This record gives sequence, structure tokens and C-alpha cells, in this order.
Amino acid sequence: MSRLHAHRERHATARIGWLRAAVLGANDGIVSTASLIVGVAASDASRTSVLIAGVAALFAGAMSMAAGEYVSVSSQLDTERADLAREATELEQQPAVEREELTRIYEARGVDRNTAETVSGQMMAHDALAAHARDELGLSAITSARPLQAAGTSALTFTAGAAAPLAVVPFASPSMVVPVVAVVSLMCLAMLGTIGARVGGAPLVPSILRVTFWGALAMAVTAGVGRLFGTAVG
Repeated sequence: MSRLHAHRERHATARIGWLRAAVLGANDGIVSTASLIVGVAASDASRTSVLIAGVAALFAGAMSMAAGEYVSVSSQLDTERADLAREATELEQQPAVEREELTRIYEARGVDRNTAETVSGQMMAHDALAAHARDELGLSAITSARPLQAAGTSALTFTAGAAAPLAVVPFASPSMVVPVVAVVSLMCLAMLGTIGARVGGAPLVPSILRVTFWGALAMAVTAGVGRLFGTAVG
């Protein structure tokens, strides 16, 4: 019994709020900044121009990620609060209907009618709103929207991701900026895919292939655009 009592389970869903924002921020930081650097470098721009473009992309991207995450997650939070307020009103005005609704939810999950009625009654007596939020609306403390957490995480991880391709530019010869930045960025994306898979408990190979494929595609497209632009201007 003591062994069972000491058992602790750690599920990846507890990290879902910040993990999504972290992976998105780092991935966008690497891909967008590396793609911009590769595109500008491919147009035969000077090292100074490439660095300025990269630094601008880092700061602009970090602010954009923070603002975008805050606004989108705040909208999600507003929706959650509106649903909870509506549910609270329904519980106050028609508790019997709401209890029957909860009973049917448990029945649909395989619980027999008598047990479902007993459980729904106990849940309603303990915390009716929490029971309906969890079982009817699918809301819980773990998955609840956190705008500030999402914004801060995205901004920090975007900055960290963008710093990787930007840091190698001063050390690469002008003719090697494109391949060096591309290789370093793909390595960073592979590491990001590995970290995301490990932290989230997801399969490793699909996670790595997913991020590296789209990163390589983005850099290839911008390199082509930069090359065409540089040729046209020249």
C-alpha cells in the first residue's frame, strides 16, 4: 500500500501550455531568421547588410511572437471564461437538467445508468462547475490558457532560436554564409525536434523530420528569391 501511495505519475500534458509556445517560438526563430539571412546573403549583399537584416529579424520576430501569442491565447481565455460563465448560469437556473446532462456523459463513456447517476450527484454536490468544465467542456487547470506564459515563452525561445544562425555570420566567409547558416540552422532544428519529442513524450524521428523539412524548404525558397533579386539588380 505504501508503495502505491508513493507512486507518482508525470504526464506530458502538464507541459502542454508552455511546450507548444516554446517549440513554436524556437522553430520560428531559427527558420525565419535563417531564411532571411540566407535570402539576403544569396543576393550578394555585404556582411554588414546581412548582419543588420538578421538582428532586425531577431528583435522584430521576438516582439511579433510575444504579441501574437498573447492576443491569440487571450482570445482563447476569453472564450473559456465565457463558457464557464454560461455553464454557471445554467447550473443555477436548471440544476436537474445539468445533472442529467452529466449523467449521460458518464453513460456515454461506458458507466451504467445507476452508477452514472450516483457519480453525477456526488460531482454536482462537490463542485458542479468544475465537473461540467472538465467533463462537458473539456477544460482543466492543466490545459487552461495562460497568455503571459505563452507570450514570454515564445519571445524568449524565438530569441534563442534566432541567435543561432545569426551568431555564425561574422565567422563565415562571404561566399560560405549561405551553406554555413543553412547547415547550422538544420542542426539546430534537429536538436529542437529532439528536445520537443523528449519533453513531450512524442516519437523522435517524425519530430526531427518535420522541423528540418520545413526549415530546409523555407531556406531554399528564400535563397532562390535572393539569388533572383541579386541577379536582377546586378
